Amino acid sequence: MEPRFIPQMEPWFDEAEAKAVFDYMKSGGWVMEFQKTEELERMIADFTGSANCMMTVNGTVSLTIALLALGLKNGDEVLVPNLTMIASPNAAALVGIVPVLVDIEEDTLCMDLHQAQEALTPKTKALMYVPFNGRSGDMEKVVQFCKKHRLSLIEDAAQALGSYYKGKHLGTFGAFGSFSFSVPKVITTGQGGALVSDDALSLQKARKLKDFGRSRGGIDIHDEWGWNFKFTDIQAVIGIEQIKKLPWRLKRKKEIFKRYKDGLADLKDIQFIPTDLENTSPWFVDIFVREPDTLLKFLKKESVESRRIYPAVHLQNIYRKSYAKKAFPISEHYASLGLWLPSSSKLKDEEIDYVISVIREYYNAQAKSKIKSKK
Repeated sequence: MEPRFIPQMEPWFDEAEAKAVFDYMKSGGWVMEFQKTEELERMIADFTGSANCMMTVNGTVSLTIALLALGLKNGDEVLVPNLTMIASPNAAALVGIVPVLVDIEEDTLCMDLHQAQEALTPKTKALMYVPFNGRSGDMEKVVQFCKKHRLSLIEDAAQALGSYYKGKHLGTFGAFGSFSFSVPKVITTGQGGALVSDDALSLQKARKLKDFGRSRGGIDIHDEWGWNFKFTDIQAVIGIEQIKKLPWRLKRKKEIFKRYKDGLADLKDIQFIPTDLENTSPWFVDIFVREPDTLLKFLKKESVESRRIYPAVHLQNIYRKSYAKKAFPISEHYASLGLWLPSSSKLKDEEIDYVISVIREYYNAQAKSKIKSKK
């Protein structure tokens, strides 16, 4: 088939969102955070099985608010995996909390607790656990580790909406779970983040932090430090329609991952991370290959967009100097090999099959080239 240009990811809206926004605007809604935001918060809490939910401007800010609500201060340290989106460590650095990078497990790409043990200091106050691409390690061990070392557990579950560990939704094991609703996520409100927690007191602190430090809106008495990190009802109207579509989209994400994996299973040059599709809804389809940039260019030439996974955090310019003498072999290895394939839940089976055929063509050409070079 001759497909359209296949993007690596794209948002998905239809008439439902358009009608909901039109009806809301026609009703005289003030757009600011109010009843629609509360409705979306209830839906997210119910979906994740959490007691409470709070919306905020994005997933980065939600992590910052979580750290502050748990009492971390300037100079305190939080453990963060070395393979994650830059928002995870930067959310701490934003307020003077020190992100301490920790290498990852090879089989999950999540934080290695043995390495976390080595990174502990008297200043360590929290652990930020990131279920990479919706996968987690043993969450019971993570919880036990945090209890043993008196660390607050925050889950950066931005990539894990709809993913579980032993039937319990990721993001609900710690003091706070953070979710993101930016454009590449399985459902989106353009930008947006959420914190979930079973601790009403902690969430009350978080609400103060995002609303100028006041106990309720409409007054100008500020008992504590706080800022304006509020959501909007117009985003919530979109989010409500999006979350109605979430179960189907999560199912489709699993089907997409399986179709890619089955279609590429016999190619020894491609590595997939073991993924339990019963409990995991992968955010993106990630593969690990030698020379991923070369494959990326070949795919683009054939109208397929792909994307490199995150660099290891310690190699980013803003962290490189601090970790010049520290080795992170596992995260550096996988970051050097990782590629995200087209992963939108809008993808049709024929488009996935086309991407598979292009990848197979690439490796067939490589194999022929090796044979020629030997002659």
